[in-house]
Amino acid sequence: MKNIKLTIEYDGKEFGGWQKQPAKLNIQGEIERAIEEVTGEKVDLIASGRTDAGVHALGQVANFKLEKEFPIDKIPYALNSKLKKSIRIKSAEEVPEKFHSRYTCKKKTYKYVINNSVQGTAIFRNLQYHFPEKLDEVKMNEAAKYLIGEHDFKSFKASGTSSKSSVRTIYDAKVTRSGEIVTIELTGNGFLYNMVRIIAGTLVDVGTYKIEPKDVKTILEAKDRLKAGKTLPPTGLYLVSVEYEDVFGDTFQKHPQK
Repeated sequence: MKNIKLTIEYDGKEFGGWQKQPAKLNIQGEIERAIEEVTGEKVDLIASGRTDAGVHALGQVANFKLEKEFPIDKIPYALNSKLKKSIRIKSAEEVPEKFHSRYTCKKKTYKYVINNSVQGTAIFRNLQYHFPEKLDEVKMNEAAKYLIGEHDFKSFKASGTSSKSSVRTIYDAKVTRSGEIVTIELTGNGFLYNMVRIIAGTLVDVGTYKIEPKDVKTILEAKDRLKAGKTLPPTGLYLVSVEYEDVFGDTFQKHPQK
């Protein structure tokens, strides 16, 4: 039996999220269907984590077990021929038995993309969050630095989170601007339900001078969801890459690059 790791890109707009669910188009179900069509085997596809409805991925990672012989290098081509154009298998590789997309994950990087132009965009309207009021990305970047380190992120946790602990470690947090596009990027050992979107909403409050950068520290310490900003829409959120524990003898690289 082979353990196969897939790196996956998708546009989340038309999907009800990653997870299989009745009566809703979902990414996991679509890929499992394609795998069965190609290999003749029913599989359980395990992702690094579930993305919600409307959330995109540049580098989601998932793995499945395959009993039959099938050329690994042909898997992306075979699956992509059966999938919607909004899902692309970027690569496939055989990995050790102990590799698990969720449990051996060390770090994830997410980004939130804001179109900060007055009129917005027609072409990328489903891939960016439009916010027409001018944002101060320098202040936002200053505020983001308060998130770095191990903290209890209860203030940035949406109701319905199944995680027992809201303590997470953020390794890097930054806000950058390129023309009219403001990007919030976070790398951490894990993220709570809607955590990135709530952080993004809070940083927008900083960028519009509703709160000061140092107030983010106060919000963190309050451990109170009502103190943080609003949850921004899923449109601008991307899972960029996932990094894994050493199961080959050296650490996995991120999948894919930004």
